[in-house]
Amino acid sequence: MDDMLASIIGILLLTIVILLAKVYYLRKSAQEITEAFRDRLTADTNTLIDISSRDPYMRKLAAEINVQLRLLRKERHRYQQGDLELKDAVTNISHDLRTPLTAICGYLDLLEREEKSEAVQRYLSQIGNRTEALKSLTEELFRYSVVTSSQELNPERLDLVRALEESLLSFYGVMQEKGIQPEINLPEEPVYRELDAGALNRIFSNIISNALKYSDGDFSVTMMKDGSITFSNTAKELNAVTVGRLFERFYTVDAGRNSTGLGLSIAKLLTERMGGQIRSEYHDKKLSLHLQF
Repeated sequence: MDDMLASIIGILLLTIVILLAKVYYLRKSAQEITEAFRDRLTADTNTLIDISSRDPYMRKLAAEINVQLRLLRKERHRYQQGDLELKDAVTNISHDLRTPLTAICGYLDLLEREEKSEAVQRYLSQIGNRTEALKSLTEELFRYSVVTSSQELNPERLDLVRALEESLLSFYGVMQEKGIQPEINLPEEPVYRELDAGALNRIFSNIISNALKYSDGDFSVTMMKDGSITFSNTAKELNAVTVGRLFERFYTVDAGRNSTGLGLSIAKLLTERMGGQIRSEYHDKKLSLHLQF
C-alpha cells in the first residue's frame, strides 16, 4: 500500500515538473515573440520572427504573426514610396512655378512704368498682390519639400534664450505694423541645448509668424529656466477642433489668408526630429503653443 502511494506521489510530482517545464517554455516563447515583434515594428528588416520552442501552437502563432508582418511591411513600403513621390512632385511643381512667376513679376514692373488709367492701375495692383501671394506660397511649398526630404541635422551647443530673442527681433517690424505690443518673459541666464541652428530658427519663425497671423491684437512669449517655451495670443476665430488640427499638413484655418498650412507642420517635424515636443492648447479664446526641448 505504501509502495503504491509512493508511486502515485512520484507520478504526480513528475507530472507537476513536466507541467512547470511546459509553462516555462511557453512563457519563454511568448517573451521571444513579444521582443521580436517589437523589434520588427521599429526596424525596417525582412527578418521574420523565429522562436526556440518546438511547441506546435506557439510556432503556429509565430507563423501567423509573420504573415501579418509581411503585409504590414508591404503597406509601409507602399506608403513610403507614395510619400516620397508626393514630396518629389511638390518640389518639382514649386520649382517649375518659379520661372513663370519671375517673368510675370518682371512684366508687371515694366507695366508700372507705363502711363495707364486709374482703373488699369487698380487692376495691376490687384494682379501684383496676388502674384506676390502666389510667390510666397510657392516658396513655402519648396521649403517644406526640402525640410521633409533632408535627413541631415547639425546639432551644436546653442543658447535658447538668445536664439529666441533674435527670432523675436526679426518680427519687430511686423508687430509694429499690426500694433501688437508683445509681452516677453525670458530667463536672465542662458539655457543651453544641443540643436541645429537653422532648424531652431525655422521653428521659432514659423510659430511666431502663425501667432501674429491669427492674433487679435496681443502676443506673449514665456520661457522657463528648464527651456520650456509658451507662445500665446488671443484668437477668437479658432475653436478646439481647428486648434487640434493646426499641425496637420496643408490644413488652413482660413483659406483666404494666402497660407498653405505648412508652417506649424514644419515646426512640429523639425522639433520632433531634434527630440523635442510641441503641442497646442485653446482656452478662453486664447491659443497657446508649448515647445519643449
